[in-house]
Amino acid sequence: MVQRQLPKPRDIAPLMKFKKFDFNASRRRLSAALTIEDLHKIAKRRTPKAAFDYTDGAAEGEFSLTRAREAFQDIEFNPSILRDVSEVDTSCEIFGGRSALPFGIAPTGFTRLMQTEGEIAGATAAGAAGIPFTLSTLGTTSIEAVKEANPHGRNWFQLYVMKDREISYDLTERAGKAGFDTLFFTVDTPVAGARLRDKRNGFSIPPQLSLGTVVNAIPRPWWWYDFLTTPPLEFASLTSTGGTVGEMLDKAMDPSISFEDLKIIRELFPGKLVVKGVQNVEDAKKLASLGVDGIVLSNHGGRQLDRAPVPFHLLPEVVREVGDDLEVTIDTGIMNGADIVASMALGAKFTLIGRAYLYGLMAGGRAGVDRTIEILADQVERTMKLLEVPNLAELEPKHVTQLERLVPRAR
Repeated sequence: MVQRQLPKPRDIAPLMKFKKFDFNASRRRLSAALTIEDLHKIAKRRTPKAAFDYTDGAAEGEFSLTRAREAFQDIEFNPSILRDVSEVDTSCEIFGGRSALPFGIAPTGFTRLMQTEGEIAGATAAGAAGIPFTLSTLGTTSIEAVKEANPHGRNWFQLYVMKDREISYDLTERAGKAGFDTLFFTVDTPVAGARLRDKRNGFSIPPQLSLGTVVNAIPRPWWWYDFLTTPPLEFASLTSTGGTVGEMLDKAMDPSISFEDLKIIRELFPGKLVVKGVQNVEDAKKLASLGVDGIVLSNHGGRQLDRAPVPFHLLPEVVREVGDDLEVTIDTGIMNGADIVASMALGAKFTLIGRAYLYGLMAGGRAGVDRTIEILADQVERTMKLLEVPNLAELEPKHVTQLERLVPRAR
């Protein structure tokens, strides 16, 4: 028989300790975010639809993006046992330098549109975390301003080859002079992909007001306040703006880009040359034979060719063919530190985060980017400990099984 008694105040007191209330609303929101999906939800609430959809969306039916994320969901980890993982080392060497974590910030265009701190928030957060930051040709902060903001960190530059080649050559030389140590020569954008969310939203650069945008802005006055009280939104590297993103890309990009352009950029840039947007084994082998320093397996976050190959599916075969000759990195679909660990286990030397970074930026500016990095870093470390792998070098294909959802039919 259970004996009961009235509780005494001195017994209750230790159980009644309340958490101290944080009066900073932004800090409360970010500390409550435990996953990148949590940051995604905050970003959606706080950002006008057109700007959010530009970040969140992909091309046409968005199958490429969906499949890339599903590929990471469709993995099974195979942990070891009875190994000492009281300490794990998450650092790695990539493109001639060190990164404290096995991921860096990918190049993103129009970044100040998402949140006014833009690339400066990304670069300073990356520098503080000891990871690389990549500036896009379509960035809204200049090469020199990023270098000033992140003077001691690793800065990388992503290059589009444009119809006016002199623009591309000038950007390449500026990046080299500013001490950017790696250049991403991007090969998957001969023309713009059909980004239907942008067309439906009437999204343009600079943003143009309509009845819909005004109504959508009413519950988000902070975004408009930032937008209207900070320097005008413009490209740091391009002088021509106006129109939809697709229209501007089609005006600037050159579908005649070739291996000759790659050779010229190699001669102009003093650092590491990496080709971004590789989507098959044959091209990876050709690039290895040409002596590039690395490749990024990428379908541009699903924003170019819809139904493009899934980079995570390509990874094992590409690493088998060219992994000894160049450094293979991967992006597209990464939303969890476990995705990063799985990529490293299957042979990637490094990974890049795009949307995950931008969700944090939209959720809380620089502090939101810090939170993105913190969430992913914690997930990477925890996953490694649960796999009982003390450092990245000991991650192997045996630690990951890729489950099959999309299986090609026999021809």
